[in-house]
Amino acid sequence: MTVPHTKIALAQMRVIGGDRDTNLARALHWIDHAAKAGANVIILPECMDLGWTHSSSINLAEPVPDGTTCQVLIDAANEYKIHICAGITERSDGDIHNAAVLIALSGELLSSHRKINELDFAKEFYITGDKLHVAETEFGRIGLMICADGFAKGQALSRSLGMMGADMIFSPCAWAVTANHNQAKEPYGDLWRDNYIPVAKEYSTWIFGVSNVGPINEGPWEGRKCIGCSLVIDPEGNEVLQGPYGENAEELMLVTIPR
Repeated sequence: MTVPHTKIALAQMRVIGGDRDTNLARALHWIDHAAKAGANVIILPECMDLGWTHSSSINLAEPVPDGTTCQVLIDAANEYKIHICAGITERSDGDIHNAAVLIALSGELLSSHRKINELDFAKEFYITGDKLHVAETEFGRIGLMICADGFAKGQALSRSLGMMGADMIFSPCAWAVTANHNQAKEPYGDLWRDNYIPVAKEYSTWIFGVSNVGPINEGPWEGRKCIGCSLVIDPEGNEVLQGPYGENAEELMLVTIPR
């Protein structure tokens, strides 16, 4: 890494399925707060524009980087002078992808990723990706994955990013539980610890999983709720941060990474 300290903001934001305008307004709210807090980078959740597995993706998904969502984020990165990572819904040649983008503070699109390890029922909505990429930045090498990419068999995708030299792996997520989930009896997060920690330790990389919050109002998981619990693991495999739990647990969290 070439910068003595990097401040990463995790925006555990509320996402409303199908309501791009409201979701983008929320994203801009948290981008503004992150910039004012001195963050160098902000990470936003999976499909933060339309919601994961929401049918609106069929009609409202747009290209990267020319679509509405990506252009709003590009303009925001330039205005607030902050790098932005976000999960968005992408249309490409008629196909819909569950995608993530990394945008420099200049507004340059540094990297994009299409989710590879999509859950079977979600393949009704999204065409799976077939590439991994690590971007060179002033903060180090950053790799992108999305949610279930992190628990691909043998952690194959996150390990590949580690082998590609990623100093940090950013993972926009949509972590959901059943409506009657009992957090006191079954605390959320072990699935991600079990998959993040070995990779972080083996490849000396930071891993950031950032989930949205809010009820899922349509699709295969209708009735479930996204509950945050965003997670940060350091290169020694230590849990640095876990976000609050709950469908209303919207919060901006900050992690400072030393040299």
